[in-house]
Amino acid sequence: MGNCFSDIEGGQQAVGGRAQATTSAAAAGDGPNDAVDYFFRARGEQALFTPIQLSLSASKLLDRDITSKSDPMAVVYMKKRDGKLEELGRTEVIMNNLDPIWIQKINVTYQFEIVQPLIFRVYDVDTKYHNLPVKTLKLEDQDFLGEASCVVSEIVTKRNQTITLNINNINGQISTRKMGTLTVQSEETVTSRNAVEITFRCSALQNKDLFSKSDPFLRISRAIESGGFLPICKTEVVNNNLNPTWRPVCLTMQQFISKENPLMIECFDFDTSGKHPLIGKLQKSMAELETLYQTKSSAHFISPSSGFRHHEKVLKGEIFVERYEEKQLYSFLDYVSSGFELSFMVAVDFTASNGNPRNANSLHYIDPSGQRNAYQQAIMDIGEVIQFYDSDRRFPAWGFGGRIPNASVSHCFNLNGSVSDCEVEGVEGILGAYTSALYNVALAGPTLFGQVINKAADIAGHSLSQHHAKYYVLLIITDGVVSDLQETINSIVRASDLPLSILIVGVGGADFKDMEILDADKGQRLECSTGRIATRDIVQFVPMREIHRGEISVVQALLEELPSQFLTYVRSRDIKPLNLS
Repeated sequence: MGNCFSDIEGGQQAVGGRAQATTSAAAAGDGPNDAVDYFFRARGEQALFTPIQLSLSASKLLDRDITSKSDPMAVVYMKKRDGKLEELGRTEVIMNNLDPIWIQKINVTYQFEIVQPLIFRVYDVDTKYHNLPVKTLKLEDQDFLGEASCVVSEIVTKRNQTITLNINNINGQISTRKMGTLTVQSEETVTSRNAVEITFRCSALQNKDLFSKSDPFLRISRAIESGGFLPICKTEVVNNNLNPTWRPVCLTMQQFISKENPLMIECFDFDTSGKHPLIGKLQKSMAELETLYQTKSSAHFISPSSGFRHHEKVLKGEIFVERYEEKQLYSFLDYVSSGFELSFMVAVDFTASNGNPRNANSLHYIDPSGQRNAYQQAIMDIGEVIQFYDSDRRFPAWGFGGRIPNASVSHCFNLNGSVSDCEVEGVEGILGAYTSALYNVALAGPTLFGQVINKAADIAGHSLSQHHAKYYVLLIITDGVVSDLQETINSIVRASDLPLSILIVGVGGADFKDMEILDADKGQRLECSTGRIATRDIVQFVPMREIHRGEISVVQALLEELPSQFLTYVRSRDIKPLNLS
């Protein structure tokens, strides 16, 4: 049961009611169970896996028939990392039409954190096969009309989520004659974006502890048709308090189904053993909770019947709805398709611990055979994803910990060698500037992140002041333990108010425990030296050596938190997609 909430802080976290989750759930079973909590929390991370439907149409297809027009059908594939094609679906066959508009949709699971190449192949189906289900058709028996390709992110980032592609020969070979065009439109398959944000408060709760006060939390479940209740959310734990107020929970319509659907609200006293005693429970619908808020009234918890008492007991403990707000939860796709951009920045570690770049065992070694080193691989993997969300594809690129020509050690220098301009053109520009810098910059040290983070924060802050619809992503690639931990924490806390996320890749065999402190995955937000707490988690760290080969890539591991970090930022500021502002 690895990664379960067995530690106290993890088990006390809220689950399933945070606005940054697209859908969520919480603990199940007779009583709260930390392992089950984690299971539902994992299921709640669906911002990464957004189901979309593709609608296809074509124009001016080749005519393969002699006495009539082609009878086209489209087949859609996903190109996997090993180059193999996975078929996602087929449209219906449209008779005698060179400009077909297919009705059958193609379902695709959109994953932000990986590049998802799509291949579209169009066939003219022979008349003798028209009565057969399209799934049973052998494609080698049909006439090939052409192929088009793109990646999923190219579709969803268009303002109307529509892209028109030229149709070419197999494997993208450009034909000497026009083969027509294919238009692809995507639509997110979301039942409803409606949500309710609620703040709960309780008073006079029963004390379940002998030497202190209870540590209460709420668990909310909804009634299901098969009978019983399905947990959908739990609050965080408020320690040693019989009159707690919890942070707001945000429940989507998908979770509570309707305002009339019964909800079970249970209050437990948190226990590190996982056997959390029930303080009390009650049943209310979302509509009834809204009434409690409007009338400023409360509801009493009840104690269920037991072997000693055959009837329910009304308790002194009460629950209040301090705040009730109906809102719309827009998805990551809503923002990027409306024109929001992700702007990529990169910072590369030039400290001496990487080893002499001329030696084959150096982490900076440039292999003449073309095999990428760890730095090149991280830049390529992550940049390949991010660049699709940045229209100009010009990226600030810095180095740190190196001695630049005719100067002392710098902890933030332009990778391209320019004094004034830090931007390079595309991911290839980053790789080119990095390679060039290895011949002009002497490796030195120590490993300091503060100046690079401050530089990225300055850019994000300036963009914010200009009301630009941009969110920045800083990639830091390093081989060593950060030497300025507190200064780095201070910089991160200051940057937590800005449209910025920081992705850190650790390469080599160093001890990266300090990096895990920066990545506040256990719910403990960073605190700067003045006592200020970070407004949100903006750091994600992954050591390259812990990436399971063939199971998950570094890009998946690093970018899995980015959509939720983005949504936390825009939702906390009530920023709506551009076409709805």
